[in-house]
Amino acid sequence: SHPKITNLLATKEINRNTHLLPNITLIFWTLSDKNFDAIGASIIAVLTGPLWSSSSRLGLYFTLPIAFGSFYSILSDDEQFPYLYQMEPKDTYLASAMVSLMAHFSWNWVGLVVSDDEQGVQFLSDFRGQMKENRVCLAFVNMIPLRMQLYMTRAHIYYEQIMTSSANVVVIYGNVNSTLAESYRWWKYLGIRRIWFSTSQWDNVINQRDFNIDSSLGTFTFSHHHGEISGFKNFIQTLKLSDHSEKITLTSLGWIGFNCSVASNNFKTLKDWSSNTSFESLMWHNFNMAMSDESYNIYNAVYAVAHSLHEMLLYHVDMQPVAGEKLKFQHWQLHPFLKKIQFINPAGDTVTMNQKEKPHGQYDIFNILCFSQGLRTKVKIGEFSPFFPHGQQLYLSEDMIEWATRSRQLPSSVCSVSCSPGSRKSPQKGKATCCFDCTPCPENEISNQTDMDQCVQCPDDQYANVKQNHCIHKSVMYLAYEDPLGMSLTCMALFLTALAVVMLGVFVKHRDTPIVKANNRTLSYILLLSLIFCFLCSLLFIGHPNTITCVLQQTTFGLAFTVAVSTVLAKTLTVVLAFKVTVPGRRLRGLLVSGAPSYIIPICTLIQLILCGVWMGTSPPFIVIDPQSELEHITIVCNKGSVTVFYCVLGYLGSLALGAFTVAFMARNLPDTFNEAKFLTFSMLVFCSVWVTFLPVYHSTKGKAMVAVEVFSILASSAGLLGCIFAPKCFIILLRSDQNSLQNFR
Repeated sequence: SHPKITNLLATKEINRNTHLLPNITLIFWTLSDKNFDAIGASIIAVLTGPLWSSSSRLGLYFTLPIAFGSFYSILSDDEQFPYLYQMEPKDTYLASAMVSLMAHFSWNWVGLVVSDDEQGVQFLSDFRGQMKENRVCLAFVNMIPLRMQLYMTRAHIYYEQIMTSSANVVVIYGNVNSTLAESYRWWKYLGIRRIWFSTSQWDNVINQRDFNIDSSLGTFTFSHHHGEISGFKNFIQTLKLSDHSEKITLTSLGWIGFNCSVASNNFKTLKDWSSNTSFESLMWHNFNMAMSDESYNIYNAVYAVAHSLHEMLLYHVDMQPVAGEKLKFQHWQLHPFLKKIQFINPAGDTVTMNQKEKPHGQYDIFNILCFSQGLRTKVKIGEFSPFFPHGQQLYLSEDMIEWATRSRQLPSSVCSVSCSPGSRKSPQKGKATCCFDCTPCPENEISNQTDMDQCVQCPDDQYANVKQNHCIHKSVMYLAYEDPLGMSLTCMALFLTALAVVMLGVFVKHRDTPIVKANNRTLSYILLLSLIFCFLCSLLFIGHPNTITCVLQQTTFGLAFTVAVSTVLAKTLTVVLAFKVTVPGRRLRGLLVSGAPSYIIPICTLIQLILCGVWMGTSPPFIVIDPQSELEHITIVCNKGSVTVFYCVLGYLGSLALGAFTVAFMARNLPDTFNEAKFLTFSMLVFCSVWVTFLPVYHSTKGKAMVAVEVFSILASSAGLLGCIFAPKCFIILLRSDQNSLQNFR
């Protein structure tokens, strides 16, 4: 809306208000260069827009300047400018509002064009502060100089910088009556297609009709939020040009109201219009019916002056002039009242003239639409309020965005394409943080969001999926009876146990036959029983481990195998002693008759029992939950506890086996039909081969595979003893009974 129209509206409302300046008519003057010097000395307050150009003309010390344009920090100094008032709130949260909207649309690569003055530098500082919080980066910064001559020497640099940049979003901030505005007009005229961000002060510049319709990908403007003046639209629609010809000229309408050049053909047609033409008939032309920030500030400024005059008159009630006499006073008399004035305007907003108590305003967000024939309109798409919690300060109407932008998919403005989940950002050397490469996450690490700086290690009880975008809970893994491997080993153990029991039954049933009596049948019974326990102890390694089974696994294994191997050693010594006794009465015969080899079993077992006691007393086996051995499983295994004692137990068994193998190997060629030295030799060879192979394989496996190797070694070595020693004898007993006779033995 035109500032003079807003001024006129406020003046009419005040003059009709019986509670504000009663019996006093408030008028306003439109000052020109010709009449300013004549009446300037009697001016009490002056509404001024472009401060830098007007302050020198108005004389800040002879009037009360009330600025309705952009806020300038330098002019808020009370000592330097004691009589100056700025209606516009400080743009404290403007950068935050802009960056929040950029973050909503995922625009993190933007350009910034500001005026090279204190206002532009302050905004640049605010913008950089918000960038860090919202991960927005500056593609370029153009500081446009205020001097036209200096700007012309650098204009091509600014143009090349904005043209070559990949940023589709550009922020314009600064004075609209400066080289910055000229630069913006030139870029638009050249057809630079960008998404522009600016303040509402730039609406008139943006709406220039000589711009190409397709020269913009979209324009977003930010306006200080304020209430709606209820009678504003009706006032414009019913306003006649002839009623206020001295205040509103066709020239000002052509330049500001209709956004066309004074020298354009459009203005020539404007002169032909009747002076009785109403503003309502001009609405088809690009006339903005909404009250701009500038007009709203003028509206409040007029009311502020009126309220201050009212308060001053009440204070000086005894000094009122005689009826018909003009009220005369100096501007400094109004200053104390204007400085402290605070009121609620007709829109319901609180207005204060105290520069230090001005509230930090909210922002309305608009999108400017371009239609055919140069027509444009503003659509409110959302609001920004700094008073709400972080993350809830920006409100956008998605339906209005879609209607205003024709689509919810606006052009992107990024330096690098977002990294998808499963990868992380890898910074590019020497470039902004928004420029990066995407690197896949390391093994067992994930990223479940886009553009993550670092991948996250999955917890111990979880593992990364194939896409590495989320963690999956690991299943608990142990050598269970239900597993195919566990079931196979269980069936094998039960089968071998049953086989050993059958062989034991065969030996017991045929205990009086020569083949059973040979080489001490008692030792054969002990060996078969120990092998049965060896087969059964393997079942302790299968199933869900617990503390009891962890302890029983190793002790049962160690003692059962010690009994079996020491029995083989005793049987081997029995064979050797039997063939070495050739003369009755010799000492060796006494050892054989007394059963001395049978004492080897308890002695060797006692030594192993002591080792197991030391093991259980110092560092017994315990349960270990291992989440690292297998990627997709948590393995529950029994830790051996003291590794040293464990290898001592194995080493002791190995020594007994090696001794038995050596003695059996020396007696392998002794003659006799029922000589089992050869079978004992071969059985110990199998036993030693299994356990020698066990050690490297055991250490190269993990989890339940390691347990399976140990179970298999137990079954294989025990089966080797059972098959090599007792299978040939059972074959003779059951299938070759003719060979199992005393006559054949002799």
